[in-house]
Amino acid sequence: MTEPESGAVIERMRADARSRGLPVEVVQRPHASSLEEAAGLLGIEPREIVKTLVVKRHDGDYLFALVPGGRKISWPKLRALVGVNKLSMPSADAALAATGYGRGTITPLGSTTAWPVWVDQSVIGHRVALGAGDHGHSAFVDVDALVDAFGATVADITDPE
Repeated sequence: MTEPESGAVIERMRADARSRGLPVEVVQRPHASSLEEAAGLLGIEPREIVKTLVVKRHDGDYLFALVPGGRKISWPKLRALVGVNKLSMPSADAALAATGYGRGTITPLGSTTAWPVWVDQSVIGHRVALGAGDHGHSAFVDVDALVDAFGATVADITDPE
């Protein structure tokens, strides 16, 4: 499966945000080679960049884990909260097939399948940058509004990197 065209994925993401009543600001940004560089280009702190990670459940379904910069998924915490013994990161091709977005651009907004969303509690109350479906863009959203729009689960799902 190949990644979809830039304009199409951004419009899909924006359309989903509109349908949920979620304000989103999409900004263009140059390529960055690190989290710190990306944050600097966007004029924000690294913790304000939130990675949307696709996590595969043992039953073949997926979930989204929203993890702030400088933190990583705590597999024991997430497994306990989800109530399963096994979770894993799928291949890039499987993540693309599950969401319609390439790795590094993934967002729950406009995903081709509406997987459950888990948000790390440390980003509650903040405006953050998410993937926008395209490598040259970021989407700024208010996390509390995103949680409401998705009925997301907020929990301690990360550890420091």
